Amino acid sequence: MAATGGPNLIAIVAAIIGIGVVAQVLSDRFQVPSVVFLILAGVLFGPEVLGVVGPDSFGNALGAIVGLSVAIIVFEGAFHLRIDDLQESPGPTLKLITVGAAIALIGTAVAVRFLLGAAWDVAFLIGALLVATGPTVVTPILEVVPARDRVETALETEGIVNDVTAAILAVVIFQAVSLGTTDPLKLLTLFAERLGVGILIGGLVAAALYYGLRYIDLSPGSAPRNARLLVLAGALVAYGVADTIDTEAGVAAVATAGILLGNLEIPYEEEISAFKGDVTLIVLSFVFITLAALLRFDILVDIGLRGFVVAVVVALVLRPILMFVSTSGDRFTTGERWFMSLVGPRGIIPASVATLFAIQLRSAGQAAAADLLVGTVFLVIFVTVVFEGGFARRIAEYFDIIPMRVLIIGGGRVGRSLAERLEDRGENVVIVEQNKQTVEVARNAGFTAHHGDGTDTEVLRSAGVDNARIVVGATGDDDVNLLVSQLARSKFDPETILARVNDPDNAEAFEELGVRAISATLATAQAMDNYIERPSMMDWMAEVGHTGEIQEIDITSEDIAGRTVGEIGPELPEDTLIALVQRDGETSVPQPELRLEHGDRLTIIGGREEVHEALQFVHPDR
Repeated sequence: MAATGGPNLIAIVAAIIGIGVVAQVLSDRFQVPSVVFLILAGVLFGPEVLGVVGPDSFGNALGAIVGLSVAIIVFEGAFHLRIDDLQESPGPTLKLITVGAAIALIGTAVAVRFLLGAAWDVAFLIGALLVATGPTVVTPILEVVPARDRVETALETEGIVNDVTAAILAVVIFQAVSLGTTDPLKLLTLFAERLGVGILIGGLVAAALYYGLRYIDLSPGSAPRNARLLVLAGALVAYGVADTIDTEAGVAAVATAGILLGNLEIPYEEEISAFKGDVTLIVLSFVFITLAALLRFDILVDIGLRGFVVAVVVALVLRPILMFVSTSGDRFTTGERWFMSLVGPRGIIPASVATLFAIQLRSAGQAAAADLLVGTVFLVIFVTVVFEGGFARRIAEYFDIIPMRVLIIGGGRVGRSLAERLEDRGENVVIVEQNKQTVEVARNAGFTAHHGDGTDTEVLRSAGVDNARIVVGATGDDDVNLLVSQLARSKFDPETILARVNDPDNAEAFEELGVRAISATLATAQAMDNYIERPSMMDWMAEVGHTGEIQEIDITSEDIAGRTVGEIGPELPEDTLIALVQRDGETSVPQPELRLEHGDRLTIIGGREEVHEALQFVHPDR
């Protein structure tokens, strides 16, 4: 029986929050998106199984609860959307959020129309909702599959932008469904009205929040806390005011407020972001469990195989088409295109907005449309999240899109500093550390840290040494670094083994193993000497990894091989220079007339972004 009484309602709310927290813990533990556990929990506790939660559990407040949850979710996603990132994104990313979104919208609507027999307005409503992928389901997958920066940027930007645009588009189409409107001019008017009201209210709220955060004393002793609460209240106020003025304009309002505030220089931004993320995790529990509770098994039976075919079309037909169209002729490899094609899980926005719409459709007497909406969205979410989230790692391995790892043994200051520099260049770094407190420090700093003894073969293997290109012994103990080097050389044979040598007298033992030994004593002395003799060079070197960069790359491009340095120089990005060329083990400063060959290794120096562009020009498959 669905509970309706006060005490039972309190128990239900507490249980949902508890389930949400447990789902997040399980998600982190098993590297599976938390929505999988939330959906399963919703089905389990819903009316079809245990009957703890049902459509009537929250009385008339369910619509308001889901609506406010949607406001927080959309605001949180929009808050992390950076305009600069969009401006600097490559062409494929922009195509994904325009051309790709259009293909998903129209293709899904056509599939729903002809496979499920839905009216065109309902079909386009479902299509609009299923455009969204969303960072909260994509990010957990990218944590399991450390892809290259270009892949992660494209998928994350697509998720954030499409979350917002899909929500606004779905709101407009929903109004057409509710009012029975088919006139294009009226639809455009509906869109303009709600978007206009949302932008206006969202802009005013963002301005008020910005002024309050920047120019009003929020109490020195608890300013970060007050800033977090102020932003949360602002998001809810923006939604409530806009929705009161014009029904369903609230989504546009919180999206606008989030985008504006997220791109302004505000104090306590990190604290606000972390707090909003925690609140979002809690409200997600209500959204997904409520969605599952609204779903009845007889709806799935009615949709049947045709609904499953729609999910397959969305995931395995439309997704590859839009991905290959959007990324054609660019720097993505074929394997990366297939990986991005098979990793497009639907989640937060489709679930939350579908739940809100289903409640209102049922209230308006359109139960059939509500059932079709919830059933189709649920099926697509479940199929894409479970299969794409669960098999993402295997898909990535099959298409060989995971970059080689750098394994650093030792998570102290040296290891973390090296990891920071490597990750800034897009390397896939894993730190192995035996001390639990040091592991915690490394993880809090944002690094992937594996707890265990770096001299244990099984620990190294579980940390991914089999797929490591470079192994670094960076502990403060030479014996440990030497044993790590011996294990890496004899059992795993990575391309490069580096070791920190704390006592210069031990350097010879490392060199006998063929290990590149870096003596802290000698390196410090050499750095001081360089500052004395070569101050300008050392000043520039100090900026490497921040504004300057030095990189080495092998030539694979047909546009480079066979041409001289003088010929390709003008085609490289400005502020870059080919400083060295290595061929047959010999390194030299290249003359303009030197003709480059396949396999030559170039050392390129210059500005950080420009060097990365030059690397892509020289080695397109990188």
